[in-house]
Amino acid sequence: MKSVKQSRFKILLRRFFKVILYGFILSLIYLLICKWLMPPITFTQLTNWVGGYGLKRDYVSWDDISSNVKLAAIAGEDQLFPVHNGFDWKAISKSMDNDPSKNRRAAGAAASTISQQTAKNVFLFQGEGILRYIRKPLEAVYTGLIELVWGKRRILEVYLNTIEMGKGIFGIEAAAQQYFGKPAKNLSRNEAAMVIACLPNPKIYSVKPASRFVSWKSKWILRQMNNVKDDKNTAALLRK
Repeated sequence: MKSVKQSRFKILLRRFFKVILYGFILSLIYLLICKWLMPPITFTQLTNWVGGYGLKRDYVSWDDISSNVKLAAIAGEDQLFPVHNGFDWKAISKSMDNDPSKNRRAAGAAASTISQQTAKNVFLFQGEGILRYIRKPLEAVYTGLIELVWGKRRILEVYLNTIEMGKGIFGIEAAAQQYFGKPAKNLSRNEAAMVIACLPNPKIYSVKPASRFVSWKSKWILRQMNNVKDDKNTAALLRK
C-alpha cells in the first residue's frame, strides 16, 4: 500500500514539473514574440477590466512617443536605466534596510527598476504579502531575460505602453488622450512629467486635476529631467 502511494506521488510530482517546464518554455516563446509585438493583454489589465475599472489602451511605436515622456520616465523612475543590467543593486540594498514599522514599506520595496516593472507587468501579476514573495524570484528571471533578448529601447517602449497610468488607463497614448486630448508624441515636458508622477499609485494619484502628490512630484521630475538629459548614456538611448 505504501509503495502504491509513493508511486502515485512520484507520478504527480513528475506531472507537476512537466507543467512547470512546459509553461516556462511557452513563456520563453511568448517573450521572444514580444520582442516585436506588443502583449495582447496583461494580467494587470485583465484584472482591472474584471474589477470594473475598464480598459483604455492604444499601443504606439517608439517613434510615436515623445522624447519628453521617455526622458521623464528615466528621470522619475530609474535614472540608472541606460546602464544597469536590470537591477539597481545599490537601491535594493538600501531598500532592504527598510523598517516597515516606520515607513509602511516591506523590506526590498520601492527599488524596482523600469526593467523589473516591465517584467512584472507583462509576464506576472501584482500583489503584496505572500504573492510578492512568490513573484519576486520569477520577476528576477524575466528581468534578466528581457535585458538579454529585448534590449533597453524595447524594454522602455513596452513599459510606456503597458504601465498603468490611471484607473483603467494603460500606456502613454491612452493617458495622453485621456488627460490632454492629444497623442503621446505631442506631449510637452510638463505634461510628460505629470503623467509619470502618478506611477507610484495611479489609482490614487490623479493627473488631471493634478493631485497634491502629482503637483509636487512632477516638479521634482522636471528638475531631474534637466539633470539627466545631458548624460551620454541617456542621450544615446533616446537618440535611437
